[in-house]
Amino acid sequence: MREVLADLDFAVYAVDLAGRGGRGFPTARAAGGALPGAPLRYGAPPAGTEAMTAYETRGGELSWVELRSGDWRSLDGPYVTVRTYRPGAERGDTLPELEELVERERDRVYEQIGIDEGDSPGRVRALREWITVDGEPTAAEVHEEHGTGTGAAAQAQTVWAGRLRVHGTVVTLCARGVAPGAVELLPLAGDDFERFLAGRGELLHAVGEQRRRRLAEAQHRHLALTGLDAHRAVLEFSVERALAVRAHRLAQGEPRLPRRLRGEERPEQWEAALRQQMRLAGEDRREAHAALESMVGHLVALATLADWLPGTPDGRAALEELVRYTAFASHVPSLPAQRAWERLRARPAREPAPGTAGAADVAGGDEREWREHAEEVWLAAWEQWRRERVR
Repeated sequence: MREVLADLDFAVYAVDLAGRGGRGFPTARAAGGALPGAPLRYGAPPAGTEAMTAYETRGGELSWVELRSGDWRSLDGPYVTVRTYRPGAERGDTLPELEELVERERDRVYEQIGIDEGDSPGRVRALREWITVDGEPTAAEVHEEHGTGTGAAAQAQTVWAGRLRVHGTVVTLCARGVAPGAVELLPLAGDDFERFLAGRGELLHAVGEQRRRRLAEAQHRHLALTGLDAHRAVLEFSVERALAVRAHRLAQGEPRLPRRLRGEERPEQWEAALRQQMRLAGEDRREAHAALESMVGHLVALATLADWLPGTPDGRAALEELVRYTAFASHVPSLPAQRAWERLRARPAREPAPGTAGAADVAGGDEREWREHAEEVWLAAWEQWRRERVR
């Protein structure tokens, strides 16, 4: 990376922490300055506040580089990321919208700190601001989102993103805890990149340590679950996520998935359920894993196809019976539906063999008919279970 940076033929910008351009970088709000735009105090930057966070190269050339300045652990900031593009980049690529930059910053907080600032912005403003670049005020387009919405978003901090052009180069910024007019940028030169490269290593190490601590805490919480609670937690998360993903796709990506549902099943949650299954059912690790996969697949499929399941007493009872059947092989009232699912799952869809197109069409038709019939039997068994529950 040092060689690529040494051969740069365009300027890369970063926040002026040292105050060479005047005020420098804000380190704290003045007394009583809790509101956006309140007076800021400036001073020497804390150690470890600068790092290269991301970059992209094409054909050995740097397409863009992103540098951050500030306290990445703080919701209040100040924290600023500055991305500098190679001149003309906008002609070959679609640059991210400012709203997307704000969303990425809130994603970063969730991934690195473990705090979800909410999925809906509060008050939104489109502004025209002036950002000082190498001592010269430069016009910038700014998108600002205040964390004043309902629910989790009510705790979110104000985040803004800006875009400006400097000598033919597009520069984007995203920040919290500092007003656009208080940010000053300087082009890097000579050995300036070294501290950002060194900071990158420190940042990756610190973020990794933070994630490991959070994972250990989550594992401790989940392993402390008793009885069948670990099974229930896995099922509840899996169904909620599957339904959210389905709605997200049907809506063609709008609105976004909640951050906590964007990943796959949580490994610490799955591990807790796996250990409980091994203990309660007397299974080895492979058998327990297969049993949990079947349990999750069963309820997710049912939630997708049966509108009566999510958020209803019948749905809760179905979950409880599925958990007891998985852990203890109990003779639950929904046993016919459990066994119908096992038959459906035990016969995976068959792929036609090469060179057997005609026969494959016939076999494929038979296979589809069998699976459709098996699915109808499975769903009918659950409907029968529901009817018997209300007697």
